[in-house]
Amino acid sequence: MSATKRITPFESWPAKPAAEARGAATGPQPLAEAPRVPGLCRAPFLAPSQPRRFLRVPTYAVGVHPEHREYPRATLNLPLRLRAAGGVPEESPITLVTRDISSTGVYFLCPRQLVAGASIELEIILVSKPLGLGNVVVATMAHVCRAETAAMPGWYGIAAAFDDVQFDRDDRIPSRFLKP
Repeated sequence: MSATKRITPFESWPAKPAAEARGAATGPQPLAEAPRVPGLCRAPFLAPSQPRRFLRVPTYAVGVHPEHREYPRATLNLPLRLRAAGGVPEESPITLVTRDISSTGVYFLCPRQLVAGASIELEIILVSKPLGLGNVVVATMAHVCRAETAAMPGWYGIAAAFDDVQFDRDDRIPSRFLKP
């Protein structure tokens, strides 16, 4: 049956008697009573006396990171050198280890107390090659966002946000492998 062809009484539902089929050919008949459409029934989730609760969905079920950061942090222990603090270069760069890192910042422990807002120069080694040849290094200018006392006495937790990031390769042979 095509979409443009009208239904004739002979093409009606096979269970209908022929008399009903002839009556249907006269035209549409008005319904005596409108069919009842089930209404939308909204029941409150909680009674007004109960506190509002939120459904907790495990993150592995939906693939969402548990933190609400723009760029989530990765817990990586990478070598880090503090080259300058407050615009004053260090006599010998302090070698430290990161606690976590993201594309916009880093958190590390430092034996020096740094004030929030201080500018620092960091060098983070992302990829270490044997003998130190071909290390991938991030040289960055950053500012201290937060400084807090750490669990270890004499150490401070430093959260820094990157201002300027530059990737570099360190192809020099470390001095410990050179013959005197």
